[in-house]
Amino acid sequence: MPTSWLKRAAGAVGLGAAIVGLAWFAWPRPIPVDIAIVTRGPMEVTVDDEAKTRVRHIYTVSAPIFGKVLRISHPDGAKGSSRHIGDQVTANETVVAVMQPTVPSFLDVRSREELKAAATAAEAAVKLAEAEVRRVEAALGFARDDLRRAESLARTETISAKALEKAKLEVDTNEAALASAKAQLEVRRSEQGVATARLIDPASVSTPTNPGCCIEIRSPVTGRVLKIIQDSEAPVLAGTPLIEIGDPLDLEVVAELLSTDAVRIKPGASVRIDGWGGPPIKGRVTRVDPAGFLKISALGIEEQRVRTIIDLVDPPEVWSRLGHDFRVIVHVTIWNADDVLTVPVSALFRKGEEWAVFAVKDGRARTTVVKIGQRNNRVAEVLSGLSAGDAVVLHPSDRISDGVAVTEREKS
Repeated sequence: MPTSWLKRAAGAVGLGAAIVGLAWFAWPRPIPVDIAIVTRGPMEVTVDDEAKTRVRHIYTVSAPIFGKVLRISHPDGAKGSSRHIGDQVTANETVVAVMQPTVPSFLDVRSREELKAAATAAEAAVKLAEAEVRRVEAALGFARDDLRRAESLARTETISAKALEKAKLEVDTNEAALASAKAQLEVRRSEQGVATARLIDPASVSTPTNPGCCIEIRSPVTGRVLKIIQDSEAPVLAGTPLIEIGDPLDLEVVAELLSTDAVRIKPGASVRIDGWGGPPIKGRVTRVDPAGFLKISALGIEEQRVRTIIDLVDPPEVWSRLGHDFRVIVHVTIWNADDVLTVPVSALFRKGEEWAVFAVKDGRARTTVVKIGQRNNRVAEVLSGLSAGDAVVLHPSDRISDGVAVTEREKS
């Protein structure tokens, strides 16, 4: 065989191999994707948000009078009225606070001089009233002697009956004047005592040691101490809150939901409560407030919120570690069904005004328009467009288009 012919055959073979190799490298390879299977099963739609627990009935014990409240909690717990958060209290028996009279306040120079002048005037008024009492007593003594003389003369008919009656009138008049003068003296002495009391120096007043001088405030209900508002010893006004008491086993959950979510919730809806550090708890919506309120979110966004009250359905043994003002996560059910065709929401994308997915058929992605119904944060209800067992692409990227070859990505 001629050498030239062999060279031409070898060149043709090499050229063919090169063309095949280039074609192999240039041929598009299937794109690895995550694939999910459309299935049927139970589905529920929930409203999820943070919430907090609270004792249903909280009793705030307030100061009944103006005075000095003693320290409620003591480190050594030596005093009988010492209370700490979590202590058990009994209605009408347990002393939760003790109040004492307050010491007088300090006086400025002008006020002290004014009160000294008032005290001096009160002292002078007392002396004047005492002198008036002595004058009336003297007049009464003279009138009584005159009455005795008149009575002696009247027995011998030396004086007229009118003169005798006049003598009696003088005695009665002076007796009344003496009673009035003595009463006026007591008034002036009381005024003197008031003026003197206003001058009492706070430094000269010692702490009362007589238990009868103090007021013991007892718990209005049986429960536990939830919060000590006024812990340290201090003067307080009447009505000042001192301590909060409630029953930790009488808990409810308060969720502040967006108003757009609250309108979809009905009283009696079932609730799943988790995110508190223990097992999930069953709950039930008891009330959705008819009025909302404005709340600023952590991002500074104004949100209209509605307070929703949830009762705990499970027995206290399940959630006994929960307390007042604990953080929880609530999942309020607004729709559920037992047998629904579902597709992961991560497979959905918009195609115009409709929803669509990339269905995997014969190794290629095919754009499929679907109609969806209810949806939660994981799956969506499929009304049409897919069947159970169909494979769909999850999280489709911009590399995926209709007809592109795909293969399932290997799971690590």
